[in-house]
Amino acid sequence: MYGTIPHGVVRRPVSVPASTIRRVALKWQLVVAVVLGSAAWTLGASPAWCLTIAVLAPMILAATPHFVRGAVAGVSTPGAREDVTAAMSGTEFEDYVARIARSSGAPVIMTSVTGDWGVDIIVGRRPNRVAIQCKRQSRPVGAGAVQEVVAGAPMQDCTQTMVVTNHEFTPAAKKLAELHGCELVGGAELRSLRATIRRLTDPSTATEV
Repeated sequence: MYGTIPHGVVRRPVSVPASTIRRVALKWQLVVAVVLGSAAWTLGASPAWCLTIAVLAPMILAATPHFVRGAVAGVSTPGAREDVTAAMSGTEFEDYVARIARSSGAPVIMTSVTGDWGVDIIVGRRPNRVAIQCKRQSRPVGAGAVQEVVAGAPMQDCTQTMVVTNHEFTPAAKKLAELHGCELVGGAELRSLRATIRRLTDPSTATEV
C-alpha cells in the first residue's frame, strides 16, 4: 500500500529548527501582548498602563518556567546550614562518619557492635590510628563518651581518640577531652571532619613511642 514504511526501515523523527521555535514563541508572545493590552483597555485602564501591561506580560510569562525550575532546584538542594544527619539513626550516623573517613584516603575499620570498648570506628594506620566514637543524639554529648573512647583506644591499638556527634558537647566533655588530647567534632564542625581526619592520620603526626 502507498504510504507504508518498508520493513527494516526506521523513520527518523523530524527535528524542528531552533529558529522556527523562536519565531513561534515570539508570535505567541505578541498575541498575549495584544490580548492583555486590549483587555486592560476594555477594563478602563489608561493607554500608558495598557502599553505597560502589553510589554511586561509576555516577559513575565516567558520567565515563569525558568523561575519555577529555579525554585524547585532550590527546594531540593540542601542548604549550607541544613543538618544532613537529622533523619539518621545511630547506625546510619556511624556509616556516615565512616564514609567521610574513607573519602579522606585513610583505611577504615568498623568495629563489632559488642565488645568494641567504646570505639565505633578505627581510622588510619599504625602507629597513629584514630579511635572514633560516634554519638547521634538530640542533646549535648557528655564526658562519658570521652571517657569511653579514651579508655578503649589502647584496647583497639589506637594512639589517638575522637568523638563525633551531630550535636554539641557539654563543658565537662570539652574539659576532659582537652585533658586527654581527645578530638571533638560536632555540630557545624562536621563540615570539617574530613580535614580533621586527614590531619590526625598524617604520618608526620605519628605518636612516637
